[in-house]
Amino acid sequence: MATTAAPAAALSELLTASDVSRSLWTAIDSGAMDELVPELAALRMEQDPIHRHKDVLAHTVAVVAKTPDDLVVRLAALFHDIAKPRTRSFEHGGVTFRHHEVVGGRMAKKRLATLGYPEAVVDDVAELVRLSGRFKGYADGWSDGAIRRYARDAGPLLGRLNALIRSDCTTRNQAKADALQALIDDLERRIAELAEEDRRAAERPQIDGAAVMAHLDLEPGPEVGQIMRWLLELKRSEGELAEDELMERLDSYWAAIQG
Repeated sequence: MATTAAPAAALSELLTASDVSRSLWTAIDSGAMDELVPELAALRMEQDPIHRHKDVLAHTVAVVAKTPDDLVVRLAALFHDIAKPRTRSFEHGGVTFRHHEVVGGRMAKKRLATLGYPEAVVDDVAELVRLSGRFKGYADGWSDGAIRRYARDAGPLLGRLNALIRSDCTTRNQAKADALQALIDDLERRIAELAEEDRRAAERPQIDGAAVMAHLDLEPGPEVGQIMRWLLELKRSEGELAEDELMERLDSYWAAIQG
């Protein structure tokens, strides 16, 4: 990875401190953070009725402090609500921050590039910020298709995205916190199950049905289906075989099921 410029190194040092919460508050209160991420100052004035913090800045620092020791995740946590002041609306009698994740992703990308972070880090953090709101609504029930889209959109960032979502829960209500963690556990379980289903569905026997029928002089029928299932299990358990060996095994299996 390329060497970061001085401003990026300074921010990284704050985010990787052993007591990251104290590190961030010290930088914020001293004004040092204004030189690195000036957008954060506006979060102190932004009331957050959703997370019930007196300001979004307090929530942001709390989220960063809960993240695993991963610079990319911590940067994403620092920027995940950065666009709330820009997207705040009081339509319909309540405050909303529509599309703040998308706007925040663009803001994060611009700021991190200015600080001198490597392009790969900038892109990953911006994408995590953009995707950080995707989990909303999971408790209402997601179809298998919705889960596949979530995992596909996250791609190699899936683990980091889920870590960010887990950290984005700073309520003192333990029951609510436990419920959120259980939901993410459930999502990860379903992602793994669907990935396994898709992997198995994409598998194919080493030879196709036409080759089986030609070799054994068979017509289409249930016997061919049985042989194809056996061939698939053979491939799963032993991998690809040499063609001569495969045909010998096929002959032996066909002889055995004929009695």
